[in-house]
Amino acid sequence: MTRRPHSRSVSALAAVALLAGACLGLAPAADALAQAKEQFFPLLVYRTGPYGPNGTPWANAKQDYLKLINARDGGINGVKATYEECETGYATDRGVECYERLKAKGPTGASLIDPQATGITFALTEKAPQDKIPLMTFGYGRSESADGMAFKWNFPLLGTYWTAADVLIQHIGNKAGGLDKLKGKKITLVYHDSPFGKEPIPLLEERAKMHGFDFQKLPVTAPGVEQKSVWLQIRQQRPDYVLLWGWGVMNSTALKEAQATGYPRDKMYGVWWSGGEPDVKDVGEGAKGYNALTIQYGAGLGKIQNEILKTLHDKGQGSGPREEVGTVLYNRGLMIMMLGVEAVRTAQERFGKGKPMSGEQVRWGLENLSLDQKRLDALGFAGMMRPISTSCADHMGASWARVHTWDGKKWEYSSDWLQADEQIIKPLVKAAADRYLAEKKLERRTPQDCQS
Repeated sequence: MTRRPHSRSVSALAAVALLAGACLGLAPAADALAQAKEQFFPLLVYRTGPYGPNGTPWANAKQDYLKLINARDGGINGVKATYEECETGYATDRGVECYERLKAKGPTGASLIDPQATGITFALTEKAPQDKIPLMTFGYGRSESADGMAFKWNFPLLGTYWTAADVLIQHIGNKAGGLDKLKGKKITLVYHDSPFGKEPIPLLEERAKMHGFDFQKLPVTAPGVEQKSVWLQIRQQRPDYVLLWGWGVMNSTALKEAQATGYPRDKMYGVWWSGGEPDVKDVGEGAKGYNALTIQYGAGLGKIQNEILKTLHDKGQGSGPREEVGTVLYNRGLMIMMLGVEAVRTAQERFGKGKPMSGEQVRWGLENLSLDQKRLDALGFAGMMRPISTSCADHMGASWARVHTWDGKKWEYSSDWLQADEQIIKPLVKAAADRYLAEKKLERRTPQDCQS
């Protein structure tokens, strides 16, 4: 876990300067005080290994957004955004090590943690309340953590794997002429054999009972470069639809195996982590017709991307290659970091503008996010996402997604926005959250706690 050359960690220097001033009996230097006004963002990343091609644009975008906030706005209401990267390689144990290493950095400690992996999220869920650091899991993590009354410190913003699976079944049903048309059909889940890949199973089992389709599960051992036995089973069983819950090299491998076995790509539907450029570019025309979810974002250049190009890349200060800006995973990284910054800004409205916020204060900000269309437009995110509003009970804030399809060269939207069915999702979330509380001997939050 080496420190990258472009990482920022200046809080220690500020502390030394302040201590030196105190020892000399002098007022602290103005620049030391300015350095102490920092908001520290730990950046858990994976730029190496089989998941590196997917993790790198995500990581570069998060850095670029923080750089833009500093260069264009002078920080978050005058508080400089600082960061340091720590390489996890998508491994849970290394993710926990990165968390422990970075959690206390900065004048107020870590603002929040974006684990960037469901396995790491599971491992940190019990650590976060002890350290008073929120976990922001954008479109991943524990699906039941949408229940803010049970999971005070987890924020699966904009969607979980249960909402993803629900939207996919709705979309497939719509294309078939109605959900009732799924009766007797075979739907197979090809999934990364990890907490990430297993997450959608409860929802899909529930939908299978409701609509009478035959649900089959085929796990793929990480990292997913060997799938021949899985696709041999698919060739034999000929499911009507294949859902792909993959990440990194697993996705392109699955598409290549589907092509080799003759399984139609237009009958394949990936989760939003299986629908970026790295997943299809090496397959090209062979992936034509393949579908995947998008979680309130898309590819392309808009206001925020153009500001980054002008402010950073035109001056040689971008975090990655210029051509990466505007890709699916890069845009996702921008959204993640924007939500983190806006959580800090929201916290400042209550606890003090122009002040660094602690993790506990940022947690309140995440729980009281309210970004309407006017605010999204002002931030430069028009067309990239729908409005989001969180609360004490709702730590997800929105559950919309749509489908895009690979035409052999680029992604094209192929559905309207669809919202997960709360009548199905909420009972599953409540039941799973209650089981977690019982297992850990914890109580639900009180209305009084929601005010804190």
